[in-house]
Amino acid sequence: MNKDYSKYFAPSLKDARKRMNREVAKIEFEFTEDLFGLGNNKKYLIKTFGCQGNLADSEKMAGIFEKLGYSETQTEAEADVILLNTCAIRENAENRVFGELGRIKGLKRTNPNLLIGLCGCMPQEERVVELVTKKYPQVDIVFGTHNLHKLGTYLRDAYLSKEKVYEVFSKEGEIVEGVPIKRGHGQKAWVDIMYGCDEFCTYCIVPYTRGKERSRLPEDILSEVRELIAEGYQEVTLLGQNVNAYGKDFTDLSYKFSNLLDDLRKLPIPRVRFTTSHPRDLDDDTIGVMSKRGNIMPHLHLPVQSGSNAVLKKMNRKYTKEEYLDKIAKLRFLIPDIALTTDIIVGFPGETDEDFEETLDLVRKANFEGAYTFIFSPRTGTPASKFEDDLDPKIKKERLLKLNDLINEGFLRGNKRFEGETVSVLVEGHSEKNARLLSGYTKHNKLVNFEGPEDLIGKIIDVKIEKAFSWHLRGKPIQ
Repeated sequence: MNKDYSKYFAPSLKDARKRMNREVAKIEFEFTEDLFGLGNNKKYLIKTFGCQGNLADSEKMAGIFEKLGYSETQTEAEADVILLNTCAIRENAENRVFGELGRIKGLKRTNPNLLIGLCGCMPQEERVVELVTKKYPQVDIVFGTHNLHKLGTYLRDAYLSKEKVYEVFSKEGEIVEGVPIKRGHGQKAWVDIMYGCDEFCTYCIVPYTRGKERSRLPEDILSEVRELIAEGYQEVTLLGQNVNAYGKDFTDLSYKFSNLLDDLRKLPIPRVRFTTSHPRDLDDDTIGVMSKRGNIMPHLHLPVQSGSNAVLKKMNRKYTKEEYLDKIAKLRFLIPDIALTTDIIVGFPGETDEDFEETLDLVRKANFEGAYTFIFSPRTGTPASKFEDDLDPKIKKERLLKLNDLINEGFLRGNKRFEGETVSVLVEGHSEKNARLLSGYTKHNKLVNFEGPEDLIGKIIDVKIEKAFSWHLRGKPIQ
């Protein structure tokens, strides 16, 4: 191995596929004494790409930086460490990261002591690490999703050895408790309840990058939420690659996602949300707890991916269009005002015109109020990357545009139902589009902009909706 590497453990997709069903190890986070003060008089900058899980991971790494003595900066020229926390779900996300690595390369000319790190999902891919070693010599530290808690050790090794530190583990995964967290929001908090995914959808790299499904103990989750309540947080969002599978890996405990949701419903936290849900694992018990309302918000993001049974089978989604719509019907029966959103992929290998029409039909029947829509992006190492894909890219784009037109109708229709209504809004801060306005989200996860004093930030207030637009609501606080 090149002598420029003081530590080098490369990923293996073959190893990452394995599910040995070993008992999940629980590790308590700790620092060795030599790490304290490592970051004194130094600054860090974390750039996050991807999903809520990546954001939650970045908060943990920020917590580690702060415990080491670093202070945060948003200015690249001031940073002593720049860390890119990455996403591997689509090719465009990876291309953005590689472009960013190329752009910040020049910072080392003015600051030769700058450390550049690459972490998250991308390093879990063999080809990515191989490419970085060959084409991006400016990268000093590379680690994956299983070992972010070792960030302090990697920084120490990079400083002391003046060599590169690459350590990516391909394994089922562990649970690390007690990692310090620097939360990025004053009113809303991410709370990991489980890690990994065992669904193995044919297009998805996540089961390889995040490991097996493994659930945190309920007492650890409830303790974290109680701490957030004591700190004044108004909302928690429970996170997992598939939150509905929570607890299924417990061998000596009969406790499912519905049990956790019901226990959280009894705590004095105003709002509880969760993501992401797999339709196959959304059971009647969970729907029943959601119907009790209280602090469980009436919004559900339930990715369907396609409305064609033939495509769903090729995706290995393990449900049919009819089964999905049946669950939607149960949700609407018990929670009539629920807002439903979804994910949809178009142009999956082998998707016919008839398959696409089935997707449009499902969208109309499900009455979604928003969706993330994508053209299929092959991920190296997944089964779908080897599927024959002879569909004209022009047709894929046309399908996406047609689907988006239908989805946008749902966006507007979902917002229009709140015109003239008084809604409860958690005020988060100033609007990104207009600094003169405040903004926040309703129970149904609708963005509301309104005029009001800054002392409303952090509070849950009533707002009368005056006008609905496709992407937001405009209202007036009720005094």
